[in-house]
Amino acid sequence: MKTFKVLSLLLMYPESDWLEALPELHAALEEESALNGNAAGRLAPLFALLGDTRLIELQENYVATFDRNPSQSLHLFEHIHGESRDRGSAMIDLLEEYWKHDFDASASELPDYVPLFLEFLSLLPTDEARELLGDAVHVLATIGRKLDANGSPYATAFQVLEALSPVAAQELAEPPVRDMDEAMEMFGPSMDGVEPLLKTGPQVAVVQMPETRRHAAAPTTH
Repeated sequence: MKTFKVLSLLLMYPESDWLEALPELHAALEEESALNGNAAGRLAPLFALLGDTRLIELQENYVATFDRNPSQSLHLFEHIHGESRDRGSAMIDLLEEYWKHDFDASASELPDYVPLFLEFLSLLPTDEARELLGDAVHVLATIGRKLDANGSPYATAFQVLEALSPVAAQELAEPPVRDMDEAMEMFGPSMDGVEPLLKTGPQVAVVQMPETRRHAAAPTTH
C-alpha cells in the first residue's frame, strides 16, 4: 500500500531530495483515496508546512517536535517501555518480524522508528499491513493526540494511521522514565560510523542519523 510509504517519508527528517517529490507523494495518496479515506485531504496541513517552509526551518521544527520532546518521540517502544529492559526484547521481536519478510532494516534509527515501521508495512499485503498497524495504533494514536494538542501539522499523519487501523486505539499507561542509553548501547551506532546492530543473528547495519539533525538534537551546555 503506497499510502504507508508516503506517510513514512512525510515523517522522516526533512531532506531536500524527498521534499522535491511532494507532488508525486500527494498524487500517490490520491490514487489510493478509496483505500486510505482521502488521506491526501486529511494531510493538507502537513503538505502545506513541508511545501511552504524553508528547509532549515523544517529541520529545526522536526528536531524540536520529535527529538527534544520525549512525549512525541517517533520510537514506538519508548512510549511503552521507557528505560525498561523489555524495550530491548520488543525491538528484537520487531527485527525478527522484519527478517521474516526479508526486510532490510538498515536505517539511521532504531528498529522501532515510526518511518521505518511504516516503510515495512508498505511492502506487505494490505490486510497484513493493517493487522500489524493495529498492534501499534495505540502508541501512534497517543503520539498523534499529543501533536494535535500542540498544534503540530504532523498530527494529521497519525490521524490517518489511526483511521486505517482495524482496531480502535486505547489509552496508554505512562511509560517508565525515559532513558535512551541502554537501547542505544545495544542497538545504536557509534559516533565513528556504522556498527553492527546485534551480536548474533542476521547482521543489520545501523548508520548515523543526518549530521544536521544530530547536532541540533544534542543537549546544549552553558
